[in-house]
Amino acid sequence: MPGAGYVIARRGLILLFSYVMIIIIVAVIMEVTGYTQRIYEAIVKESVQAEIQALVRAGRQFSPTELEQLRKDLTIYYSKMYGLIDENGNPIPPYVRMWILVGNALTFNLGKATKESVAQLASKLPPVPVAELIAIVLPRTIIMITVADIIMASIALMLAPRIAYRHGGFLDRAIITYFAVFNAIPLWWLAMIFILVLGYQLKIFPTNLRPVSTYMMNFWNDPLGNFTQIAYYAALPIITIVVAGLGGWLYSVRAMVLRIVREDYVVVAKAKGLPERDIARKYILRVAISPVLTSVILSLAYSLGGFIITESVFDWPGMGSLYYAALTTGDTPTVIGLFVVTVGVYIIARFVLEILYIVLDPRVRAR
Repeated sequence: MPGAGYVIARRGLILLFSYVMIIIIVAVIMEVTGYTQRIYEAIVKESVQAEIQALVRAGRQFSPTELEQLRKDLTIYYSKMYGLIDENGNPIPPYVRMWILVGNALTFNLGKATKESVAQLASKLPPVPVAELIAIVLPRTIIMITVADIIMASIALMLAPRIAYRHGGFLDRAIITYFAVFNAIPLWWLAMIFILVLGYQLKIFPTNLRPVSTYMMNFWNDPLGNFTQIAYYAALPIITIVVAGLGGWLYSVRAMVLRIVREDYVVVAKAKGLPERDIARKYILRVAISPVLTSVILSLAYSLGGFIITESVFDWPGMGSLYYAALTTGDTPTVIGLFVVTVGVYIIARFVLEILYIVLDPRVRAR
């Protein structure tokens, strides 16, 4: 039987190969269809026009000949910047640009965001390196959505085994009802209700959450004070997400555990009179841990992508807002960068799962 190290290395190489192939396929699609060339040509034209207008507003005057020469020089400059032509001014073929795109994606050289509405999410002016932009925005999503997911997963892991153990009891029926009610309510609608009631009516939480960006960017200047402010601003979104999603977590983990509760060894443990807590922890949760961990880790990976509508309702400058701004403005480098990071997060999550499977269940090594 191969050792754990060999199995982990093999699974890691398979996942790495999958990641590279996904990037190559996307690069081929984007270059073969001419999508990136059309977008970059439009960006070049827009950038040239914007720079000329800025010079004119600053009081610069040009003759028609000078203006035409300036337009040509700026077009060449921006075309080189976006990889449309080489240093000699020759067009770069699509198949060459494809491999450049793949190389840049694999080295996380993601280019620069060129749209003002995208750069403003990081409180900067364009152009902004996409990697820097994502590094600034991602922690905001982690604070709002990933923290909420961790809270829901923790509560579900503590309560669901006991709920399943007492299948059909009052608490079990209450969880099913709770799930049915809140599963039918859109998260963004619940967010608006919470903002109205807890923000505007009771004034418990702030209604303008944009200042959280300032506290996060200046966090190390006053860690304790800024942490307190961040927690204050993030409390309402986190509470909203937990209230909306906790029923789903409890119901899902309950369903995973319920099958195990009916196994013979659990029935025997009950007949022996073992404490309910020991049965739930040692006989139920220990067996159900693999599918539960799969759900938890993939959900945490998914949460890093942000929630576009919910972030818009809270005016929270996270990954969902960045996706929306990049897509609506056609900021191709940011769109590609977000795709690369999202795929990378899922690959890492899958690799972590592979390691946990091997640690928790040695039988996986033989597969």
